[in-house]
Amino acid sequence: MAYTTINDPTQYFNTVLYTGDGTNPRSLTGVGFQPDFTWIKNRTDAWGHGLTDSTRGGGKTLISNSNAVEQTNYTWGYVNSFDSDGFTVTNGGSGDDFVNQTSDNYVSWNWLANGGTTSSNTDGSITSTVQANTTAGFSIVTYTGTGATDEIGHGLGVAPKVIILKSRTTATDWIFYTTIIDGSLDFLRLNTTAAISNSSATAPNSSVFYQATGIENYVAYCFIPIEGYSKFGKYTGNGSSDGTFVYTGFKPAYIVVKRYSTAGSHWITFDNKRETYNVNDNYLVVSDSVAEVTGYDQFDFLSNGFKARIADRSMNTSGANYIYMAFAENPFVTSTSIPVTAR
Repeated sequence: MAYTTINDPTQYFNTVLYTGDGTNPRSLTGVGFQPDFTWIKNRTDAWGHGLTDSTRGGGKTLISNSNAVEQTNYTWGYVNSFDSDGFTVTNGGSGDDFVNQTSDNYVSWNWLANGGTTSSNTDGSITSTVQANTTAGFSIVTYTGTGATDEIGHGLGVAPKVIILKSRTTATDWIFYTTIIDGSLDFLRLNTTAAISNSSATAPNSSVFYQATGIENYVAYCFIPIEGYSKFGKYTGNGSSDGTFVYTGFKPAYIVVKRYSTAGSHWITFDNKRETYNVNDNYLVVSDSVAEVTGYDQFDFLSNGFKARIADRSMNTSGANYIYMAFAENPFVTSTSIPVTAR
């Protein structure tokens, strides 16, 4: 069998844990590359999720559990710069609880795009600014809407399966667009527990996605699945501790899951650093500021996917439908036919 896989996913995605020490500013290292999209959560206390990228620039924070506008030099701390092996965090004036409070534990999830280098994209009806990594299937897109239905170039060359979009200048919900469910365009709201809805917009193609915009500034994170590195899909729960197995083709490093068929369930996320053995029972809630939750056996991270280990509405109710995004620690089999082992 021939493989066209990413042999070392940590070149494109990596999780880094750290403990706050109050140093201002503070350089965090160990990512393994200069990140372009960094997502930080205080695990100890109920502070929000801070999202920063190298296209918008250091000091520009959006919060996944809130519809708030982009914060500049956020008063509770922020990512100030993207560095060769990590990033630097800074106290915002009122404190540093978001990024570096003394003795608090933090997680940072980091993605590589194009090293901060952007280009103008004229594939659509408006010009977008794009930072794309076609190897990793990820692009960061910023643009200003016209107040009409705009066509926005995404730079991936393949139609994205997931587009996570937020207005930077208006307090509106995060929109999670996807074609995973049935091939048509649907959407969820990243900062709420709402169920999935059909979108009236045209599904994205290899060049552009479509959005009915306001006259405001937007950022979009676009993803396509890459063998051995990322997979975005759906599954149906079975309501058992011997839960549904989901094949990804790799050992997961990061998983985010949402029950989409009915309202009331949060987006929850797991990774391979906060819990290093099975069963993984450490999760954070993307759509809420709550501190890390532990003590409930949730998922096994396996060599080729993941398996639910609890009958829970957030991940494995019998007959309920779920959507997920997963990124790899290792491919199941590398391009040199080396298999990976489970935990």
